[in-house]
Amino acid sequence: MTPLNIPEWQSLVRHYSDLKFVSMREQFALDSNRFERFSIKSGDLLLDYSKNRITQETVDKLIQLAEAVEIQDWIERMFKGEAINHTEGRAVLHTALRNRSNTPVMVDGKDVMPMVNAVLDKMRNFCEQVHSGTWLGFSGKKITDIVNIGIGGSDLGPAMICDALEPYGIDGMGVHFVSNVDGTDLSTTLEKLNPETTLFVVASKTFTTQETITNAHSARNWFLKQGKQEDVAKHFVAVSTNADEVAKFGIDTANMFEIWDWVGGRYSLWSAIGLPIALYTGMDNFERLLDGGHQMDNHFRQQPLKENIPVIMGMLGIWYVNFFNSHTQAIVPYDHSLARFPSHMQQLDMESNGKFINRSGARINYKTGPVIWGTPGTNGQHAYFQLIHQGTQLIPVDFVLPVNSHYPECDHQSILLANGLAQAEALMKGKTAEEVRAELVKEGYEGKELEALLPHKVFPGNRPSNVLLFPKLTPEMLGQLVALYEHKVFVQGVVWNINSFDQWGVELGKQLAKAIVPELKDDAEISAHDSSTTHLIKLIRELRQ
Repeated sequence: MTPLNIPEWQSLVRHYSDLKFVSMREQFALDSNRFERFSIKSGDLLLDYSKNRITQETVDKLIQLAEAVEIQDWIERMFKGEAINHTEGRAVLHTALRNRSNTPVMVDGKDVMPMVNAVLDKMRNFCEQVHSGTWLGFSGKKITDIVNIGIGGSDLGPAMICDALEPYGIDGMGVHFVSNVDGTDLSTTLEKLNPETTLFVVASKTFTTQETITNAHSARNWFLKQGKQEDVAKHFVAVSTNADEVAKFGIDTANMFEIWDWVGGRYSLWSAIGLPIALYTGMDNFERLLDGGHQMDNHFRQQPLKENIPVIMGMLGIWYVNFFNSHTQAIVPYDHSLARFPSHMQQLDMESNGKFINRSGARINYKTGPVIWGTPGTNGQHAYFQLIHQGTQLIPVDFVLPVNSHYPECDHQSILLANGLAQAEALMKGKTAEEVRAELVKEGYEGKELEALLPHKVFPGNRPSNVLLFPKLTPEMLGQLVALYEHKVFVQGVVWNINSFDQWGVELGKQLAKAIVPELKDDAEISAHDSSTTHLIKLIRELRQ
């Protein structure tokens, strides 16, 4: 099935032709209720999507397309544990990890909730031991630093959450994340730490991920310069399913936290992969994060499509990618604590929907996932916002705005919020030639000098954005935000008829890298590569000498 042949898609094609030159500025002037018409709340989270290139007819047609691809049925299939990740034969149940209602979730006839709750209990017990000082390092000192060793979903999600929840961090507890196999990442982290008070969490489902296991072995070597082999079990725990490799490494399998094959890496922060979050902020705050995710799950599953935040955001993305030919999407949080939020969303979206094959295995002849990027405001305003305002590409923006700061002693929040709101307004309104002319006349410009400068100061406007507004970045609100984007990505995958839950594109580079590693040794035989790769291997050998 290609969505291009769906009547509702073709209806949107015709609608786009009618709407593509319509001005948002004019739409606001004509409709004093535009904000009320195009905004939705879920608890304390508000989505204002009024600054989009839409009319009520657009929204109606987008919802009709969502209905045509049976989005509600797909939502139910996911929540009920069907194997919708068909290329791997797996259910997709990150929602079960945060199922705070504890209603049964069946996979292959078995309720997974007792397993989920058992791991949560185990995490709580372990965190309480570490925080109380019951769990001590080999020299009898209390643990003061957590180092998470993982990569991809085993790194980005937990690192982002820990950054965002820094105000909730337990006094005297530091958290660090090592993911890059570049030795600089590990070395610069360890040089600040004391082996006697450091606990490593090695996060790898298979315990064979090359980058993670390489870093874990190097961390163990660093530790063994002071500790003994029998002390490794006091300073290393694992999130894995491979008990044999975990034990071989020296970790007590009693301190191995289980994760299941129905938890995708980029959705895994809700699982035991979130152990560093719980160690850093406390298990109560980790469960508050789960509560927020569950609240968004209920909203996504229960709200009508027209009043459903992930559905609306997902369908707006379809509108811009497939009809306005937009290539990218910017996510700009106006909260420095969310500095890593765009990076996590980048993996979530691009690893999920970066596909050119549909569910049936046929090649796709339409655009799928956009490039996701962004940094915290206001930094972005002094960098890439020039492109968004006056560039030749249409780049939709999500503005993420907490109203209140955790640091009110620095009275900056009004300036921060004003900048976020002003950017959204400026993108929508732009500045006409007439407005620029009037400004320049006031500034004393005239004649040829005025005419030469005028076109450079015109802003086309009509650039779309969403505003996500909420009172404060709490664990619950952060859980809502992350779950919202997870569901938005899923909605788009359904419309594009792709499997959003596999990632075969990640594997090819891994396979080739394993072949090249031994070939970088001086006397190793080089297997068949292209001429460029072969010559680069030889040059690296020479430069290493």
